[in-house]
Amino acid sequence: MSVEFYNLNASQFAADTTNVDMSALYARFLPKLPPDGVILDAGCGTGRDSRFFLAKGFTVCAFDASTEMVRLARELTGLDVRLSTFLSYQSDIHFDGIWACASLLHIAEAELAVTFNHLGSLLKSRGVLYCSFKLGSGEVQRDGRCFTQMTADRLGVVLSDTRLKIAEYWVTADARPGRKQEQWLNALLEARV
Repeated sequence: MSVEFYNLNASQFAADTTNVDMSALYARFLPKLPPDGVILDAGCGTGRDSRFFLAKGFTVCAFDASTEMVRLARELTGLDVRLSTFLSYQSDIHFDGIWACASLLHIAEAELAVTFNHLGSLLKSRGVLYCSFKLGSGEVQRDGRCFTQMTADRLGVVLSDTRLKIAEYWVTADARPGRKQEQWLNALLEARV
């Protein structure tokens, strides 16, 4: 189970990811939001991205399913990061943007459509959702974690019966040192009209 992996390896994961340069991804996402926008960091991990969004003046809400990641994210950001899964997360507000960086890939493909529908219900009418998956097809298990790999075509199929559609997508190399050979599918999703 992926949550157990993150609970047991939170400190090493933080050391490996907290200072990774994500500026190229932020540059695709943030211009889609109003300057005083509200962002949900869905599956926030250590809080790296929440910290950046806060520093840029955005209002940020965040959650993660790992108790240890929530603890680290609270320490890093000062936010009241919530312990929650994607489907159990509820909010009284709607978001200009949802940031799901390398988090939805831990959801089984059969559960992705309902998960995207739920997250889509949390967006404002012109809101955008950023998500990223390891590029590939099928589900794999590695180091105690489950990964759903994705292609743009497959993501389109997953989203076909949801309230969201792909606005744009692109492929990048992993930004972590020594991982350039790993490819990621990145996508910005928007509500269907």
